[in-house]
Amino acid sequence: MGARLSLDESVRVVVVGGGFGGTAAASLLQSWAVPFVLVDVRDAFHHNVAALRAAVESGFAKKTFISYSVTFGDSFRQGKVVAIDPERQQVVLSDGEELHYSHLILATGSDGPFPGKFNQVIDMESAIQTYEDMVKEVEKSQRILVVGGGAAGVEMAAEIKTEYPDKEVTLIHSKTALADVELLPSVRQVVKEILLRKGVRLLLGEKVSDIENLRPNQFQKDMVVRTERGTEVVVDMVVLCTGIKINSSAYAAAFGSLTFLLSMGRDDGVGQVNGYYVGRLLVTIAKSRDLFVSKSWRNMGQTMPS
Repeated sequence: MGARLSLDESVRVVVVGGGFGGTAAASLLQSWAVPFVLVDVRDAFHHNVAALRAAVESGFAKKTFISYSVTFGDSFRQGKVVAIDPERQQVVLSDGEELHYSHLILATGSDGPFPGKFNQVIDMESAIQTYEDMVKEVEKSQRILVVGGGAAGVEMAAEIKTEYPDKEVTLIHSKTALADVELLPSVRQVVKEILLRKGVRLLLGEKVSDIENLRPNQFQKDMVVRTERGTEVVVDMVVLCTGIKINSSAYAAAFGSLTFLLSMGRDDGVGQVNGYYVGRLLVTIAKSRDLFVSKSWRNMGQTMPS
């Protein structure tokens, strides 16, 4: 715990958003004994770094949601922010409650498709069950299609194939190189090699033609998915991993040394640190084994369930 600060009585911080940035800020404020309120639409922090594994491994989802109120007590407020009034220094919630602030921290994070992201207004138990329901759909499906070969897509395909090596997993990607363009060519090549070694079928340079008509994350035997080139893939389940990318355009030119680790199932991975290639051993130890979930539980001052 940090030292108590000498503060003006008018100081009151409102933190909007309880993702990694918001919870880190709230934890610091708590340790400094600074009056604050953390606001989030959910009642639990979601460790979404591990969300893809939670979608394929039964019992893992409960490790990815951590109660806000247990950590922050009365300093947590569940609600949706609908307006911010800088002149009156008020944050307005959907139920009409107004939270006054002297200082405001906006940490609203990012959005994206399930299972990689989960930003619904829902309680922790229901959120965990949503992932467990998807695990059941994956278990029923012998042939699974992953659409999108960015970071989320390649990790999703690897997670499925690691947990269920006998399933047929196909990955369709609109570009010829996998993962994100900001990554080193050597990293992107090893990603491809890992997927092929695990037995993932790759359809590169192809785009799904009827993506808006697909029903993702649900078992549906013998679905026919077509690409714009006319390729047909018969599958039992589709997982969409499109629309998620590294938002580095603002800083790429200034730093040009991205650190990014790709977990390719619990037993493999690849990445780069400060622009230098790092291989399987380091990435597996650093990230792939537990996807940093234990660190989040420690940061929140709680004990991770077994």
